[in-house]
Amino acid sequence: MALSPERIESIATLAGRLFAEGGRLDAVVRAVRDAHPDLKTVTGAHAAVMAEDPFREGSGFDLHLVDGNNHCWLITDKPELATGVVIAQRDEDD
Repeated sequence: MALSPERIESIATLAGRLFAEGGRLDAVVRAVRDAHPDLKTVTGAHAAVMAEDPFREGSGFDLHLVDGNNHCWLITDKPELATGVVIAQRDEDD
């Protein structure tokens, strides 16, 4: 399943709105998962532990695309391979 630019925008907009409203990472991940139940992977992390560059940066968070088409999932910059996302919350210092 590929993630279209519109779908990525929808995910980023939802996450950005929830973070702006003071949402915690776990609540944001749950809301994205609920809004996009067909995604194989929707998980959260702190940006400081992510070694890869984000696919997209939002206000207070980074969005990474996940390729889960094989046994192990990988971070990808190719929406056509993406089956999910990692929402990585940035610290205020980042």
